[in-house]
Amino acid sequence: MSDAPLHTLPGIGPVTQGWLQEAGIRTAGELRAMGSVEAYRRLKFMLPQRVSLNALYALEAALRGCHWLDLPHDVKAALQREAKAVDAALRRGGVARCSLP
Repeated sequence: MSDAPLHTLPGIGPVTQGWLQEAGIRTAGELRAMGSVEAYRRLKFMLPQRVSLNALYALEAALRGCHWLDLPHDVKAALQREAKAVDAALRRGGVARCSLP
């Protein structure tokens, strides 16, 4: 796992780096191990009005070392499906950790 700072990834600026650090993601290696979708989920639940699909694209692109506009169409389509699932969970209030008898 890389201990490189988040800002060393392409497209990760100071605002996104701050959000990621607030979510407990401190290094490029931690982001890589977690993946873009889980990082997006954490950010979306923290900042639902500020984090958009473009953030998910940017996270994925950063891990791939490219600009988000250069992500392949099939990757963007898969990320869109993942973002919809995260948004639906957010609207439901997340997943219950236990159920009442």
